[in-house]
Amino acid sequence: MKLFQKLLLAPAALGLLAPAAVQAADVNIAALGDYAIDEQVTSITQFSDVQPTDWAYQALSNLVERYGCVAGYPSGSYRGNRSMTRYEAAALLNACLDRITEVTDELKRLLKEFERELAITRGRVDALEAKVGELQATQFSTTTKLRGFSRFVVGANSFTGTNTAPGDRTIPYTTNFKNTQRGATTFNYDARLFLDTSFTGKDLLRTMLRAGDFQASAYNYGLLKLDPAFQEPAGPNVVAVNRLFYAFPVGEKFKFNVGARVRIDDPGMLAIGVPSVYKPGLLDFFSRAGSPAVYNKSGFGSGFGATYKKLFGVKGLAISSNYVSANGHLGNPNNGGMMTDGSKGVSVTQLGYVGKKAPLIGGNYGVALGYTYARNSKVHRATPYGFDIGSTGPSNSYGLSGYWIPEATGWIPTVSLGWGVMHSANSTWAGGSNAGQPPIPYSTDSWAKTQSWMVGLQWNDALAKGNKAGMAVGQAPFVTNNGGGSVAAVTGTNTPMDSNYMWEWWYEYQVSDNISIKPALYYISNLDGQYGKYNTSTGAYNAKDNVFGGLVMTTFRF
Repeated sequence: MKLFQKLLLAPAALGLLAPAAVQAADVNIAALGDYAIDEQVTSITQFSDVQPTDWAYQALSNLVERYGCVAGYPSGSYRGNRSMTRYEAAALLNACLDRITEVTDELKRLLKEFERELAITRGRVDALEAKVGELQATQFSTTTKLRGFSRFVVGANSFTGTNTAPGDRTIPYTTNFKNTQRGATTFNYDARLFLDTSFTGKDLLRTMLRAGDFQASAYNYGLLKLDPAFQEPAGPNVVAVNRLFYAFPVGEKFKFNVGARVRIDDPGMLAIGVPSVYKPGLLDFFSRAGSPAVYNKSGFGSGFGATYKKLFGVKGLAISSNYVSANGHLGNPNNGGMMTDGSKGVSVTQLGYVGKKAPLIGGNYGVALGYTYARNSKVHRATPYGFDIGSTGPSNSYGLSGYWIPEATGWIPTVSLGWGVMHSANSTWAGGSNAGQPPIPYSTDSWAKTQSWMVGLQWNDALAKGNKAGMAVGQAPFVTNNGGGSVAAVTGTNTPMDSNYMWEWWYEYQVSDNISIKPALYYISNLDGQYGKYNTSTGAYNAKDNVFGGLVMTTFRF
C-alpha cells in the first residue's frame, strides 16, 4: 500500500480504536506539549533510541529521509514503543500531507512543462506496441532464428613446374599446360542459411541449407581447396540440407549431440572445438589446427557425440568423444550403416583445456590433444595423386594443437599452432594405367605415415578498429615413411619425397557490421605432392610443381 493511502486510512483506524467522544481527562496535555512537531529531523540517525534492527526501521527511515515529515522529542528520542494519542496522530498526518501536497504541485508543474514531450513519447510507445503486435502475429517462429551469409570469391592462379602433362607421359610438363587447365580467373560463391531452434534456451536444433558452385573451380583442387569451396553432388546452385542435428545439455557438465547430418566439429561434438583462433576462411588446410587427419572434414554424416566439462572438477578442462558415419544412411552393411566395415566411420576423442587471463602469458589460451580412429575414410589430404592415405582399412591419427590470445589488440597477434601425425594400416599407391599417373603398377603397401603442422598469426583491429590481418605457414599431410612395395621398387627408398610448404597472407576490411572484403595471396610448393615429384623424362622424383595465386573474398552476413 502506498504511503498516501496508508496516511488516509490512519485516522479511520485510530477512530476504531478510540471512543467516539474523547473526555478531557483522556488527553495527556503534558505529553502533547513534549511532542515537538517543530523539531523536524532530517536523518533517522538523529533518533537515539531507533536501531537498524527495529522492525519498523526502514519505514521510519523512508518517512524521515524521503518525505521529511517525522519529528521527535526534544531529548532526541523517538519513543517508538509509546502509545500515540489522536492529537499526535493528527499532527503527524498533517505534516506528511503538507509534504505530499508539495510533491503533487511539483509534479503538476513538471507535467505541464513537459506536456509536449510526454505526448510524443506516448505516441512512440503506442507505435512500438503496434509494431510488436504485428511482429507477434506474423513472426516465423517463437523458437527459431534465421541467419546466414554469402561469400563471393574472385581469384586466379599462376602455375610453374617441370612435370609431365596428364594424359600423355611423353609430353614434358610446361607452365603453359597447367595454366591452360586451371589458370582462369573465376567467380564462385558459397551461400549458407542457418535455422537455429531452441526449446529451453540451452539446447540447439540446427538446420543448415547450403549451395555453391566450386566443383570445377581451381579452388576445389588439391591444396588449393578453400574453406568455402562447396558444391552439392547434384550439381552447382543446388540448395540442400547440409546440417541437421540436435545439441542439448544434461545437467551442468554433460552436453550431447545427435544428428542425421552432423560433422565432427559441430557444437557438442568436441570438448573445445577445433583448437585454433586462426580462421580466416581461406586455404582449407589452415582451418584444421595443423592436424587435418584428426579434425577431418570427411567425418561428416550420421552420428552422435558427448562432451563432459569440468573434468576432475577443474574449470576449463573438458573431454569429448564422437562417432560419425559418412554412409550411415545406407542399408547395405557392405557399403553403409553405422559401425560396419562399409560405414566410412570416424571417431574423434579430444581432451582440451581453456584458460583465461593467465598471468604468466598475459592472455587467454587453449590447448587440446586429439585422437581419431577412422575406417575406410580418406584423410582430408590435399595431394590428389601419390598415396591414397586411409581410403582402405583402419587409420590412427594424433594431433596436438593450441592457441594464445593477447589481453589487448594491437601489434601483438593471436598465435595458433598445431602438429599432427597419422598411421594408416593400408595405403595404396595411385599408379596403373590411369592417364596422368606415374607408370608404376598398382599395389597395396603395408602401412604409411604422414605428418603435418601449421602456425597462424592474426592481428585484430589491424590499422583500424574491426579490421584484421593475418598470415600462416605450414605443411599439409605428407608421407614421411611407408612399408615399401611399389614405391621402394622404383625409388630405392621407403621415404617418398612428398613434402610441401604452404603460405597465405590476407587483410580483412570491415565495410560495415554485415559486409567485409578480404584480399589474400598464397604460395604452395609441390602442389601435387608425390606425383608432382615424378618426372617421366628422367624417371626420377625431382620435378617442381608450384603455384602462386590470389583472391578477393567478400562476405555478406544477415
